[in-house]
Amino acid sequence: MTEPREPCWEKTLTVADVAETQELARSIGADLRAGDLLVLTGGLGAGKTTFTQGLGESLGVREGIISPTFVLMRIHPSLRGGPDLVHVDAYRLSSAGELDDLDLESTLARSVTVVEWGAGKVEQLSDSRLEITLSRAAGQGIGSELIFDFEELDAEEPRTVHVAGYGPRWDGIQPG
Repeated sequence: MTEPREPCWEKTLTVADVAETQELARSIGADLRAGDLLVLTGGLGAGKTTFTQGLGESLGVREGIISPTFVLMRIHPSLRGGPDLVHVDAYRLSSAGELDDLDLESTLARSVTVVEWGAGKVEQLSDSRLEITLSRAAGQGIGSELIFDFEELDAEEPRTVHVAGYGPRWDGIQPG
């Protein structure tokens, strides 16, 4: 499969807090279907898992979405007959080969797959994807305490969210 190198479209938004981050994710989630791949990028505490929680609400999957940092992958089954949500954290994986061991190909067609820290590692899984980059204005400096959930930070700190659609699935369609 050839991965598209240039986006069909891009947009940049600002969200003020956790609620707006999850609302943006819910609006994007309303346009998702089985087989969709989302690649989330952002520093520690940028809101990747918070965003995924909003997607999960929109998709109607089982509650309890937390970062899969230590288990690498969690599958959240649909509660209403839609696609499951496969939530992956590729932070500790050093190559696409290590990601292959998770066998995402077996769930991709029937799920919405979200990969945190997946840039440069998962693009080959699909000919289409959404790339979503979340940035904090303050950043996460060297020597700072590690933050794993948006809720641990100032909930009112704004984020910049850059969304780009790649491949035929997103040609002419901008979710949200």
